[in-house]
Amino acid sequence: MKNLETEIQKIIERNKRVEIDKKWEVSFVRRVLIVVITFGGAFLFLHIIEAENPILGACVPAGAYLLSTFSFYPLRKVWEKFQK
Repeated sequence: MKNLETEIQKIIERNKRVEIDKKWEVSFVRRVLIVVITFGGAFLFLHIIEAENPILGACVPAGAYLLSTFSFYPLRKVWEKFQK
């Protein structure tokens, strides 16, 4: 009986971790962090190679990522319809 209780407790703990992971995947904070890191990396690269207007150039990949996160939800709904 003790073994069964231990297994149930492990499942409950795992479910809590999975729920936190799900929340993180769709969180606004995660999206902002990825945009900032993408912008920073692109800006640094463009600055090092002395590209013209690295700030504007760095906006392209960061903006593309942000735009893609907004478009995934409607696309997911279409995908879900075809899965049923």
